[in-house]
Amino acid sequence: QVQLVESGGGLVQPGGSLRLSCAASGFSVSDVAMSWVRQQPGKGLQWISSLGRAGATAYTESVRGRFTISRDNAKNMLYLQLDSLKTEDTAVYYCTRGYGAAATANKRGQGTQVTVSS
Repeated sequence: QVQLVESGGGLVQPGGSLRLSCAASGFSVSDVAMSWVRQQPGKGLQWISSLGRAGATAYTESVRGRFTISRDNAKNMLYLQLDSLKTEDTAVYYCTRGYGAAATANKRGQGTQVTVSS
């Protein structure tokens, strides 16, 4: 069955970087669009980035230019490179299938916590 396992989160200072990973099983990441969504403390799910089957990418305004989505088809992995992190990026990050904001409604893994704090 479809399974998604996120990892790579942690505690980082403002301006720092992290690389999040999502291990997919039960399907191929090369066959579907994939997205990252996050849930900030006290808030609902927020779509932040998508990667289409043909490689098109999209980002929400607040992370554009700082985050980069990518995948490794051979490893069946999805990644999110987080650079120039801000305190407001503190959230639990999840990977999902689908493209755009609608992806927030799809199955997620357990998530990985990113905390940006000095």
